[in-house]
Amino acid sequence: MAKFILCAVDGSPHAERAIAVAAEIAKATGATLDLFAVDQVVLDGRSAPIHRLGEEGVHALLHRAEATAVAAGYATPRLTAAAGHDVVQAILDYAQEHGVDHIVVGTGEKGMATRLVLGSVSHDLVVRAHCSVTVAR
Repeated sequence: MAKFILCAVDGSPHAERAIAVAAEIAKATGATLDLFAVDQVVLDGRSAPIHRLGEEGVHALLHRAEATAVAAGYATPRLTAAAGHDVVQAILDYAQEHGVDHIVVGTGEKGMATRLVLGSVSHDLVVRAHCSVTVAR
């Protein structure tokens, strides 16, 4: 049974579904729910690192996610963020370091070509995570 659930959020509609699923699982199991956002850092050799969301963007994203969790019946989710170049690695590092035993993530409607070029966070988490992963659709 899960005791600490991490739900990765990015503001997309499929992340909204993941939050609802994570809230349901957390309520049913009495687990702690952590809503987790990654502020992706883009490295450009000619300038300083660029944060895609920035502090204000992360704050807004997490508070929208919190509202979704509350609407789904989980009143007190933890809000956490990290910055990193690799979104999947940031999620996995946090999960490993904090004893997460279940990750919930959404998935979108990417075509094969898009997945080949950009990759899939949900697929990479399923393959690489040390714990159970639920992919919400």
